[in-house]
Amino acid sequence: MPITPNYFAYAALALWPLVAIFLFATRPLNQALVWTILGGYLLLPVGTEIKFPGVPAFDKNSIPAMIAVVGCLFIAGRPARRTAAKIGLPELLLAALLVGPFITSEFNGDALQVGGRYGFFIIPGVGHYEALSASVAQLIMLLPFFLGRRYLAGLEDHRIILGALTLGGLVYTLPMLLEVRLSPQLHVWIYGYFPHSFEQQMRDGGFRPVVFLGHGLKIAFFAMIAILASAALWRCRERVVPAAHALVTGWLGLTLLLCKSLGSLVYAMVLTPAILFLKPRTQVRIASVLVSLALIYPMLRATDLLPTQFLLDAAGAVSAEREASLQTRFDQEKALLDRASERPWFGWGRFGRGRIYDETGKDVTLSDGHWVITMGSFGLFGFLAEFGLLALTVFRAIPAVRQASSMRDQVFIAVLSLIVAVGLIDLLPNATINPTSWLFAGALLGRAEALRAAQNRQPEKSRTRRSQADRLEPRPTRGSLVNVE
Repeated sequence: MPITPNYFAYAALALWPLVAIFLFATRPLNQALVWTILGGYLLLPVGTEIKFPGVPAFDKNSIPAMIAVVGCLFIAGRPARRTAAKIGLPELLLAALLVGPFITSEFNGDALQVGGRYGFFIIPGVGHYEALSASVAQLIMLLPFFLGRRYLAGLEDHRIILGALTLGGLVYTLPMLLEVRLSPQLHVWIYGYFPHSFEQQMRDGGFRPVVFLGHGLKIAFFAMIAILASAALWRCRERVVPAAHALVTGWLGLTLLLCKSLGSLVYAMVLTPAILFLKPRTQVRIASVLVSLALIYPMLRATDLLPTQFLLDAAGAVSAEREASLQTRFDQEKALLDRASERPWFGWGRFGRGRIYDETGKDVTLSDGHWVITMGSFGLFGFLAEFGLLALTVFRAIPAVRQASSMRDQVFIAVLSLIVAVGLIDLLPNATINPTSWLFAGALLGRAEALRAAQNRQPEKSRTRRSQADRLEPRPTRGSLVNVE
């Protein structure tokens, strides 16, 4: 169905910078940054964009990110955390994400003919202009990561993130419950159109809520991470609303149950008890296992080592509908992976060059998993750059938990690592990555780097104190007696 936004959809995009400027002018920087990114993700319309020739589209992902940069640099007035000027693995992965499209363009200058005897059309090659456009799009995507790493690296910043997720999740339960009862209509009522397939939001004799996130899977995933955030605050006795911690987490859990999303429900059922009862070090190890599985997933699929039949049987035990849905995902995933394997290292580029077409030239691809989309567009190089950067933030959290001096700090690091890790796992079957994903990953990496820098300063201070003590202590002269004990 074509997207035909009303005037209010465009007005919402155009007015969000004013909302962000107000936040940065009146609130502390960490609160303004978190709510600019998170609020834009939760409230702005899906699929609506303001497009000018020669520049990337302005939409619900790019507008909050770009105005947040302006707010942090020019409005808030708080200096960024100072970091050592050195190039490490995060910088190399960031550079790979930005340079990768140019390398892809060098191997995809050829035009493609798709279709067959019943009809065909030509997909042009990827030139340097398209590579620049893709690189700029990658840069805009990464802006929340840069901001989170730079400005949300403190203990209090992490508390603000978890509090915003909990409070945002609680407020969002009201429109979610309305759509469970009436069907997902809010996006139509307010912005004039439905952003996805309505049939996919019908499940188990009822409806899955969508609100302003575009799909029931995305809103279920958001509800799940809100539960994880509330559980961490519960463990640390941090209160964001005047209600019992158990009541807050339980209410969010009930709403998630009504979202009818098995994957997010399983994540919440497994990880919430882990946050409440396991040591933070154990939680971070669990997160590291999850991101490791995400990194090797393409190899498992390419070599048929993934137990797909077991997963299908498990889904079938829940319902035949879920089994059929998972089977379709696996079939499409395999077809797209076979297509990507024709140009495995740097992919086919954008504009649908890596998709599958029938003999009439019709696109018959159902690309759900973000990983296989990335593999098809930018190859293994692009996959390792993007997924590797997200995974690296979790791996860096392992020593950070040991270096944190308080249990509160350890819990916050651990829950953010689990949120990033489960987000990476969810990118295997779905395409749920969004600006908040990058913001949380940047904040996690920033905290790990801040703790490591603080630990490195300790030996230096100790050496300085010992040197000063040596200078003040009188040295023995020749012939004097020195008492050594």
